[in-house]
Amino acid sequence: MTSEKVPTLEARIERWPIEGNFTISRGAKTEAVVVVAEIRHGEVTGRGECVPYPRYGETPEATLAAILGMTNAIARGLDRQALQSAMPASAARNALDCALLDFEAKQHGQRIWDLMGRAVPLPRVTAFTISLGTPEAMAAATAKAAHRPLLKIKLGGDGDDMRIAAVRKAAPDSELIVDANEAWTEANLEQNLAACAAAGVTLVEQPLPAGKDAALSRIKRPIAVCADESVHDRASLSGLRGRYDAVNIKLDKTGGLTEALAMADAATVQGFDIMIGCMVATSLAMAPAMLIAQQARFVDLDGPLLLARDRDGGLRYDGSLIYPPEPALWG
Repeated sequence: MTSEKVPTLEARIERWPIEGNFTISRGAKTEAVVVVAEIRHGEVTGRGECVPYPRYGETPEATLAAILGMTNAIARGLDRQALQSAMPASAARNALDCALLDFEAKQHGQRIWDLMGRAVPLPRVTAFTISLGTPEAMAAATAKAAHRPLLKIKLGGDGDDMRIAAVRKAAPDSELIVDANEAWTEANLEQNLAACAAAGVTLVEQPLPAGKDAALSRIKRPIAVCADESVHDRASLSGLRGRYDAVNIKLDKTGGLTEALAMADAATVQGFDIMIGCMVATSLAMAPAMLIAQQARFVDLDGPLLLARDRDGGLRYDGSLIYPPEPALWG
């Protein structure tokens, strides 16, 4: 038996090798670096995992320090409602928010969806990501994944018309969504959108850099466009009107599931389609996002499928079908 009189907080950096490498317009990596927060009190432990993102000035070390900086607040009984104002939206807050939710569910002996008044989550089809490369390399990778119903194609700017044409030829029956990761420009925007439309792409994610995307409101968009780097939380939704048709909700951007659920509800009311996205991480990071997946048009929670191995007790993937977490993993 443990004897903690107050909740305790621990956190650590973990490194998980990626199967091969993962390449987007901003570069390539061969491992997923995550930060895990654990809150313990008595026999109950709640866990949360986040991925610090350099695009937003985050590092694993600074994220770890930010989490551990809340040790005294956790010991004093900080709950997830108070956490929302105690920390800015960030990967660090995500790990703590999810750890507090996991802790609360286990403490009450309930599943998280029951505790929060949400419907029991059902399995959902997730996208599978094809990394950026030459048209030939992307076609070869796509051919190996052509049995999957939904593919997410990473694009990178010049030459994307040839890349998406090669991908479509390699996977004639898969639904395609693409992610340009801010790599397009006003000069090639319409050409690349037209190439994607010709290939039967359903959705284009963040074609232009955040803050430099006004051109999206001045053109006729042949396919739906989704905001990623241009949207973070509920407060950023109103500025997207006329430019975007959908929003990519990621827990590391919203600062946790608490804000992500509120954002999904607000986005639906405002007429946006929802995409639930992820960083490359283990099943512990994907598990909370399964609640958002229930109201999402597009589910992109393939992070563990891109790793050389997942953590023990991870989510169940049956091909591209992802199942809700078991209590031992989260929630």
